[in-house]
Amino acid sequence: MPKHASLSRRALLIGAALLPLGARAQKATTVEVWKTPTCGCCKDWIKHLQDNGFRVIAHDVDDTSAARSRLGIPDDHGSCHSAVVEGYALEGHVPAREVRRLLRERPPAIGLAVPGMPLGSPGMDGPEYGGRKSAYDVVLLRAGGRSSVYQAYR
Repeated sequence: MPKHASLSRRALLIGAALLPLGARAQKATTVEVWKTPTCGCCKDWIKHLQDNGFRVIAHDVDDTSAARSRLGIPDDHGSCHSAVVEGYALEGHVPAREVRRLLRERPPAIGLAVPGMPLGSPGMDGPEYGGRKSAYDVVLLRAGGRSSVYQAYR
């Protein structure tokens, strides 16, 4: 057998072995985010999602209230950015861990929110905050304005 034929087979076998790795990378869950162009904590939250395996598409807008309204997020649960993942709304600094849990459990809900901008939440935990942390809740938003604590962070 010619030497180049054996190299071609070897390359084919290596490529076939690596194919699942490439397929996994392509199957990253996409999160679509609406944020203002100058918001640093929004950028940090996006990096948190990317660092945790999510693909993020960010839209810079002058005002996030239209996205929040379109996604069905009540104003009293608002924060600095709004997002959608697989049909669920995300508002504010929701940890990637809770996004994964939401997608695994698939509850009948609008989505998740972390109202306000609590220190210590993803995106609000950089060195510029001096290590300060606040207790906060990740809230499950349901139809009809109902909500409940999905996960407490203390």
